[in-house]
Amino acid sequence: MRVQNNCQPQHGSYVGGSAIAKDLSMSLKNVIGGLLVVVGLVSLLLGGFRWTQQKTVLDVGPVRATTEEHKAVPIPPVIGALALVGGIVLLVVPTRRRV
Repeated sequence: MRVQNNCQPQHGSYVGGSAIAKDLSMSLKNVIGGLLVVVGLVSLLLGGFRWTQQKTVLDVGPVRATTEEHKAVPIPPVIGALALVGGIVLLVVPTRRRV
């Protein structure tokens, strides 16, 4: 069996920079659209983002006292609806082609 190490590009197999840039911008557009849809849905369904943070109040030897602090970032429903619609538009509308 003979292996040929041919490092020359094949005719017609070159992928130009514009094709790579098009694929990259398309995936970036899809990622941003997906994130907008998620933020919009969370905003509309839950009213924003909420989380719990634990803080140590007292730490003396074997005695330890902690407290839980609930935090929230409220997102108005209008902003959530705009984010949801904008994300759907980014995901559905095709990219314009330059002539």
